[in-house]
Amino acid sequence: MVAQALYLKYRPQTFEEVVGQNPITRTLRSALRQGRVRHAYLFTGPRGTGKTTIARLLAKAVNCEAPAEEAPCNVCPLCIAVNECRLLDLIEIDAASNRGIDEIRDIREKVGFRPNEGRFKIYVLDEAHMLTEPAFNALLKTLEEPPPHVIFALVTTDPHKIPPTILSRCQRFDFRRIPLQAIVDRLAFIAGQEGVEVEPEALELIARQGTGALRDAISLLDQLTSYGGQIGLEQVQMVLGTVAGEGSGRLAARLAEQDVAGGLEVINRAVGDGADPRQFGREVVEYLRGVLLVKQGAGTHLLNATAEQAAETEALAERIPLGRLLRSIQLFNEAVTDVRSGLQ
Repeated sequence: MVAQALYLKYRPQTFEEVVGQNPITRTLRSALRQGRVRHAYLFTGPRGTGKTTIARLLAKAVNCEAPAEEAPCNVCPLCIAVNECRLLDLIEIDAASNRGIDEIRDIREKVGFRPNEGRFKIYVLDEAHMLTEPAFNALLKTLEEPPPHVIFALVTTDPHKIPPTILSRCQRFDFRRIPLQAIVDRLAFIAGQEGVEVEPEALELIARQGTGALRDAISLLDQLTSYGGQIGLEQVQMVLGTVAGEGSGRLAARLAEQDVAGGLEVINRAVGDGADPRQFGREVVEYLRGVLLVKQGAGTHLLNATAEQAAETEALAERIPLGRLLRSIQLFNEAVTDVRSGLQ
């Protein structure tokens, strides 16, 4: 029997279980209690922060047979149908592969039909920014005059690619990257449920690799559980192919000294040791952003670093000019994007 992925197994089933998006869940729950649910929502933000999960929770809540204050209850037939991915009134569409006008016309033809089981039909358009211009134009008519029994949830990581005419007809929610400690706490809970012992340092390193995306961090934890019931810092470092922070710290020091040859040697050594170039690039960007925070007077309390690491960051912030620091962040961020695009 194939084991279920942890990020699916522990996907939140109530609004209270959603991590790090309290303003959004609070607003939606208030709308549910007051009976003021909108006909179209735009959920936007970084990947792995709960956009599709909240769209599914909304689908459960509006159809749940329990009172609004308790929805979703997860015990009524409609909630169970959503949890088991068999509710006919929840239609999830991957707009990246169904992006043409024909697919949207098909939606327009079907929205007029009443729901099969619940009170509302919910269309979740994932990667909504991938729709073509004719498809957006076709969707606009439905958003302008929506049937009372239909709710649209447009999910995207690139809201600037959504036409203003569509944006103006949706209630927008901006999802934020999840704080490090919130990710650590969630990983600790999942590890405990799975009977896996994870060193605190290892949990923090796993959480850092998620860079604010809980799903990515849980996926890494899932990968590491194959090593057995105990996970240490060395195992995480081995899987990642690099000692997090050390390589990026050495590279930042070379940038401060304008030592190009030394910087290239650090990168070559990290990649030669098996580091993922994209992950290493992200670590460098995050490290340099921490240096920027310190240089701008924010202090070291925001870094989630040890006293020794904080002292090193402070020393580096004094040595590297602001212009060079900003330029380095920009270039490494662009490099990570280019590498990711080249591998797709």
